[in-house]
Amino acid sequence: MPSVIVVGLQWGDEGKGKIVDVLSEKADVVARFQGGHNAGHTVVINNEKFILHVIPSGILYKGKKCLIGNGVVVDPASLVKEIEGLIRRNVQIDGSNLLLSKHAHVIMPYHIAIDQESEKLKGSKSIGTTGRGIGPTYCDKIGRTGIRISDLYQGELFRSKLKSNLLHINFLLENLYQSKGFNPDEIFEEYSGYAEKLREHVADTDIIINDAINSNKNVLLEGAQGTLLDIDHGTYPYVTSSNSTAGGACTGLGIGPTKITGVLGVIKAYTTRVGGGPFPTEIHDSLGELIREKGGEYGATTGRPRRCGWLDMVILRHSVRVNGLTGIAITKLDILDGLESLKICTSYKYNGRIYNEFPKEINIFNECEPVYEEIKGWKESTSGITDYKKLPERAREYIEKIQEMLGVEVQIISTGQRRDELIKIKEQF
Repeated sequence: MPSVIVVGLQWGDEGKGKIVDVLSEKADVVARFQGGHNAGHTVVINNEKFILHVIPSGILYKGKKCLIGNGVVVDPASLVKEIEGLIRRNVQIDGSNLLLSKHAHVIMPYHIAIDQESEKLKGSKSIGTTGRGIGPTYCDKIGRTGIRISDLYQGELFRSKLKSNLLHINFLLENLYQSKGFNPDEIFEEYSGYAEKLREHVADTDIIINDAINSNKNVLLEGAQGTLLDIDHGTYPYVTSSNSTAGGACTGLGIGPTKITGVLGVIKAYTTRVGGGPFPTEIHDSLGELIREKGGEYGATTGRPRRCGWLDMVILRHSVRVNGLTGIAITKLDILDGLESLKICTSYKYNGRIYNEFPKEINIFNECEPVYEEIKGWKESTSGITDYKKLPERAREYIEKIQEMLGVEVQIISTGQRRDELIKIKEQF
């Protein structure tokens, strides 16, 4: 009954897409448990790049069942576009291999409008959302006014919910944001059209995934974003609007914690983050620019440049703890090739005090200075290496130091973008 969760341990963009893609080869079911189309997973197969937004990475293998769970918020227009785009590239997608939870919440046009207008109103205090309506959709979900996928097929119920929601949303848009409101009939017609296109994919995904686990199938559970963007355990308020930690897999798919057999945490060999918020190990000079360009550190979904910095053990210790890891995957090791030296942040310093754990007070965290341990880099190339013993000695020392500092076994190392540029130290299935 192997059921493995893959989670990011930093601020997202750790390379989870590739890791999930590689693990999908031996998985029977691949399920996405949270987030929305603000996230993007990039997978390179035979030098052909695929960027996935909501559809699980396992869709690129034939014969895999891919699920979009109840914890995901879905923009039907974006999902239809993603499906059609993959089909044009000869990826098989139908009602047998891509299934969408009836209980997933729907991103409506007014969610997008509120997201964008509220960010404008915040000005310099904005948190840097993608403006795709993710947060406002989760707000409605928690406020019990959300619209679920199943509602789209209940005509009068859907129309009634729309009218009720727009009474206060249009008032808010027109009076607070000085923006145009929405016509419920127009939204009803548009979204009913999307519902028809998605009809064959809608299912009770919680039943499907539990049946698979109980049948001893290999089940892979994938999240979006990373631990430091978790709504509860991240650097609040500079976070996403869902639980991107391992616990989110259970609530976001409808499976019990006793069904989970492993949690694989993914870290980049350095650290990046997108948008606003504290980032103690950020590199502000030309080296940060070099890493960004060499690593292609631009958002898969938005194209936004990522801020780059050194590996941060303070946040990683936190991530190991809240996720209950059984293993680690390290990505983009090759991007550090050729550097004279590397820095690892071992603690923070603030107002004369040393912090071994990141402070929960955001104002303190924002002022923390990193305390570094410096180690020698390696001149040799690690690109494309598939045998751990063939890595440069200092690259192995770097990996082993990470493993020692975190107390968790490194089980996978990515040495390039392609699917085959990987070192597997331990199989997950």
